[in-house]
Amino acid sequence: MRKKMLSDWEAPYIRSLMRLIETQSKATLAHWAVDYAESAALPLWSKHYPDDPRPKNALRAARAWLAGAIKLPQTKTEILACHAAAREADGNPVAQAAARAIGQSSSTIHSARHCIGLAFYGAVAVAYHSLGTDAPWARIEQRAAEECGRMEAALRAVAVENEPNPAKIDWKC
Repeated sequence: MRKKMLSDWEAPYIRSLMRLIETQSKATLAHWAVDYAESAALPLWSKHYPDDPRPKNALRAARAWLAGAIKLPQTKTEILACHAAAREADGNPVAQAAARAIGQSSSTIHSARHCIGLAFYGAVAVAYHSLGTDAPWARIEQRAAEECGRMEAALRAVAVENEPNPAKIDWKC
């Protein structure tokens, strides 16, 4: 049975990412998660479902909310539609994980801890896409760990040094 996401909260690559996340503001985290999901996860979704705009719409709505152009209820509608797209993609592990990563990344606008969903789902989407869904889990997890390293590097590139208002994150999800 294929796993739908990473699940080891104690994995060194997850712990390292979490430590960095804890130093940043919710706004920085939301921008990072949306940007990364758009560049890494959206193409995987679009490859399998080119005519389904729901994940792209969720990212667009999150950006609009961050810019103050729309209200949270409008954004939530688009994010919930993205989550529905993920449920409907059951049977397509790459697309499903990509849509879940996008939904979680977009949800960072209202709860900073959602950004970790980018790692748990997005890294698996990339690994399944790279290695195939029948690859041994150890190889999938290694590839996912590499992708988490890229995610962390991307966050470091936009991180605010000595952020005065880091998000207060309760990781007990």
